[in-house]
Amino acid sequence: MLLVKDGHLSELTALFDRYQVPLYNFFLRLTTDKATSEDLTQNLFLRVIRYRQSYDPSHGSFRSWVYRMARNVHYDFCKQEQKMPGRLTDPNDAEDRLADGSTGYTEDQFQRLDEALGRLSPEQKEILVLSRYQGLKYEEISRIKDISVAAIKVQVYRALKQLRTLYFNKN
Repeated sequence: MLLVKDGHLSELTALFDRYQVPLYNFFLRLTTDKATSEDLTQNLFLRVIRYRQSYDPSHGSFRSWVYRMARNVHYDFCKQEQKMPGRLTDPNDAEDRLADGSTGYTEDQFQRLDEALGRLSPEQKEILVLSRYQGLKYEEISRIKDISVAAIKVQVYRALKQLRTLYFNKN
């Protein structure tokens, strides 16, 4: 982590490989939702990058620091959930709401979108998840991927174009 703190972001790979599964399981136990746990794990590692300068080995091990941060990520998630009144927690409620058309979108449209996302390349899917689903700014994504903002914009444009093609072609 000291190398990551000094700007060698490629060294985070070893930490990610070592801690990804335990941290995912930590979130899974708290949320009991696989997709949410994956998102929280991703958000945690984004925070590790963003707040790497706050790591101080004299205050404890990396493990204690990252789990403290994981607790904060989960806490922020819970606060965000409370701010979203009407957010569905029961999947059966979502089906009812989709079926009665109150969202303006049909269940078929959501299913086609999920299928189209699944057919994107991993790089295209990642860039769309970061920019559209996670709400990260292009500047943040460029720091994460270590490429220019202009390159991020091109990747997002191409990924959206491909998603559009996959979504409207019902092969």
